[in-house]
Amino acid sequence: MAQNGYSWSGRGTETEAVDRFYSVIPAGGIGSRLWPLSRANAPKFLHDLTGSGQTLLRATWDRLAPISGGDRIMVVTGRAHRAAVEAQLPELADENVVLESEGKDSSAAIGLAAAILERRQPGVIIGSFAADHVIGDNRRFRQAVVEAIALADEGYVATIGIQPTEPAIGFGYIDCGDRIEIEGAPSALRANGFVEKPDLDTARAYVESGTYLWNAGMFIVRADRLLEQLGKTQPELLAGLLELAEAWDTPDRGVVVDRVWPRLTKIAIDYSVAEPSAREGVLAVIPADFPWDDVGDFASLAKLQAGGRKSDLAILGENARVLSDSSSGIVVSETGRLISLIGVENIVVVDTPDALLVTTAEHAQRVKSVVDALKVSGRTEVL
Repeated sequence: MAQNGYSWSGRGTETEAVDRFYSVIPAGGIGSRLWPLSRANAPKFLHDLTGSGQTLLRATWDRLAPISGGDRIMVVTGRAHRAAVEAQLPELADENVVLESEGKDSSAAIGLAAAILERRQPGVIIGSFAADHVIGDNRRFRQAVVEAIALADEGYVATIGIQPTEPAIGFGYIDCGDRIEIEGAPSALRANGFVEKPDLDTARAYVESGTYLWNAGMFIVRADRLLEQLGKTQPELLAGLLELAEAWDTPDRGVVVDRVWPRLTKIAIDYSVAEPSAREGVLAVIPADFPWDDVGDFASLAKLQAGGRKSDLAILGENARVLSDSSSGIVVSETGRLISLIGVENIVVVDTPDALLVTTAEHAQRVKSVVDALKVSGRTEVL
C-alpha cells in the first residue's frame, strides 16, 4: 500500500482503460506574454488565435470529446470565467465545472480534479490538456493519447512530447531515455527529466541529438497514482485537496473551499509530480509528431498565422485596417483604427481600446515584464 492509502497496478484491456479515461482541461492564467490581447477578464483560451472561428478552449474540447466523450470532460477555471466558459461549452455538465477562487497553479488545479474524480469513480485515468494550445492533427493526437493511457494503466505518469521542428527557446524539453515495453504503447520511452527553456546553442544541441522532445505539458495518469506522487512531495497540499474533494459533492462545498483553498501551496505539477516521478523512473513519454504550439508569445502567434513564412505580415481582428509596405510580423487590432507599416520587419503591433503594444518578434518574450511592471505600479485596470 502506498503513501496516503493510494496504490496502483495495471489492469484490463486497452479498451477498458480508454473507457476509464476522463479529460481534464485546466483553463487558467491570463497569458501575460500575449498582453494586451489576453487579459484577466479575457484570457488567451477565450480568443480565436488561429482564424478558425473557434476559441482555443472550444478547439480543445472538440479534440478531446471523441476520446473521452463530452460527458467525461472536466474544466477547471476561475470563478470569474464561469459564464464565458459555459457559453463556449454548452455541453459541459455542471458537475464537471470546477471553479477556483484564485489561481493556485497546476498542482492544485489538476490535483483537485484527480481527487474529485477518484472519489466518483475509483480507478479513473485522467489526462490533463491545457485549454490554450494549438494542435494540427487530431487523429495523431488521439493515437498518442491512447498510447499514454496504456502507460498510465500500468502505473506510469505519462506525458506526450513533441518532435522538435526547430531549436525553439520558448519551450521546455524532455530528456528521453530507453524504450519501455508496454502492450498498447509501442512508442513509449522512459523520460529522464525536464529541461527549462534553454538558450539557442543548447536548444540546437538538443535538437541535433535526437533524444529531446518539446514539453507540451500534457499528463496522463491514474488519478490515484497522481495523488500518491503528489503526497510524496507536497503532503500538506494533498491533504487540502482530499479535504476539498470529500466535501465537493455535498452541501458543505462552499464553506470548505473558502477555508481550505487560500492556504493551498502554489506549485506547478512539473515540480510536484513530473520531475520527482522522473527521478523514480516512473515517468514515461510518448513521442508525437503532430503540429503543436502553445502560442506562448506574439512571435509564435505570427509564425502560426503565417504558416512559418517569415516574410509575411499576419493580421488578426475582425475590423482590422492595415496598410503595409515591405513589412513583416503581426498586427492584432481590436479598434478598427488605421495602422500603417512602412519598411519594418518582424514587427508586433497590438492595438486595443485602452492599450497599445509595439515590439518585435525578437523581444516578444519580454512582454511579460511589462505586465509585471504594471502590477507593481498598480496599473491593474489594463490587466
